[in-house]
Amino acid sequence: MIDHFSLPVSDLQRSKPFYVAVLGALGYLSLRADVFDGYAAFGFGDDPDGEPPFWIGGPTAEGVPGPQISFGQHIAFTARSRDLVDAFHAAGLAAGGADNGPPGLRPQYHQDYYAAFLLDPDGHHIEAVCHRPA
Repeated sequence: MIDHFSLPVSDLQRSKPFYVAVLGALGYLSLRADVFDGYAAFGFGDDPDGEPPFWIGGPTAEGVPGPQISFGQHIAFTARSRDLVDAFHAAGLAAGGADNGPPGLRPQYHQDYYAAFLLDPDGHHIEAVCHRPA
């Protein structure tokens, strides 16, 4: 249902390796980079021939400001297995993210809701979730 979404980041050179690591753990690729009006963006997805559904962006190295930075956003990425949720969490911690909830069941959502939560380098709330039974 979502076509694409993006997060503003304060330091693109710091945030890109974080997202390459955590999304790579889920099988997603860094598909495209764009620069426009002093604003750089990197697009991620799982279809090398398609449009990236997820973007991060920030000012270019020249320091031209992009859109207003907004903190505390929450994004949940689909994981095809619980092992991939675990890999997402481990990759995020190794890439400089902060734990915001270790991998595990969240039965308050439903009996098979297996998720892990991280804070990215800008404090955005990032989640990987698998809805499949073990």
